[in-house]
Amino acid sequence: MFKKIKENYYSARIFSPVIFSITALYLLLIISVSLFSEFNLIFLLVTSFLFVSLLQIMIGRKRKNELNAIKNVISRIRKNEIEKPSDIELSKNLEELEDEIQAMFFRTQSDIANLKKLEQVRTEFLGNVSHELRTPIFAIQGFIETLLDGAINNPKVNINFLEKAKNHTLNLNNLLNDLIDISMIESGQMKLSYRYFNIFELIDSMVHEFKSNAENKGLELILDTFDRNMQLYGDKQRIRQVLSNLLTNAIKYTENGFVKVGVEELPYSGRVYVQDTGLGISEHDRPRVFERFYRIDRDRSREMGGTGLGLAIVKHILEAHSSKIELNSKIGVGSEFYFYLKK
Repeated sequence: MFKKIKENYYSARIFSPVIFSITALYLLLIISVSLFSEFNLIFLLVTSFLFVSLLQIMIGRKRKNELNAIKNVISRIRKNEIEKPSDIELSKNLEELEDEIQAMFFRTQSDIANLKKLEQVRTEFLGNVSHELRTPIFAIQGFIETLLDGAINNPKVNINFLEKAKNHTLNLNNLLNDLIDISMIESGQMKLSYRYFNIFELIDSMVHEFKSNAENKGLELILDTFDRNMQLYGDKQRIRQVLSNLLTNAIKYTENGFVKVGVEELPYSGRVYVQDTGLGISEHDRPRVFERFYRIDRDRSREMGGTGLGLAIVKHILEAHSSKIELNSKIGVGSEFYFYLKK
């Protein structure tokens, strides 16, 4: 923008000598073809000089006014006196420069808005992290202090308190691991290794891994039928992490019925899904379940060991695969989380 201001300024300095030169050449032409007395010639030269000087003064004053107008606009921008680009107005001769200043102002305002939003997100994130860390730490501290105050010698409570403290340390470890993962993803430090892999083998191994968890709750974990040789493209370990989070949530929030996982083969992709007959998610909560630390039932989720980061990690991993996690759900009927990977 300032380059254009300089160009306009220097054009004023260049333009005046050009006018002077043209006028002088014109006068010389008249003198060369006409016969004048010495007095008339002197009069003509003097009046011509005055004319050119006056013209220069007028042009210089106009340019000075335009430069002052530009300086005034920039000063108002610095003082935050301008609210929108349309408030920036210059003369018709400076329309192009006006457009550039308006574009610069719009970009600056957008950058400021983004910085404020990032700062708000950062503040909320730190507040959530502090709260999530405080809960297990205070619980562990309470159990240990109770044991040290004499409960360690009480066989009715000592083992129970130690087991509860252990569970909170596991929750704390899970939270820290999830924080590390989401931090690496968002900072771009998590490197993904994309290649074709057998999706059936991956899902089959995970069904065996989670089968005991489902059976302990009286649930049936079903591997839906699909092509055993299907190859999908992505980072196998990160897709495992995605499915692990989805299966964990499905089993955690389903009290009766089943959890089903499978792949629907499409012409150019595979639709990977995890279905359950659980509680379901309300229409109000659906848009926010993929936000960091968002919980539908905070107390219940924390009791079950949830960190509030699982679905946020799922979202980020799939976005890195040029995909996205999608959700169909109905209260009291169940939910289906699904995403697409290219073949």
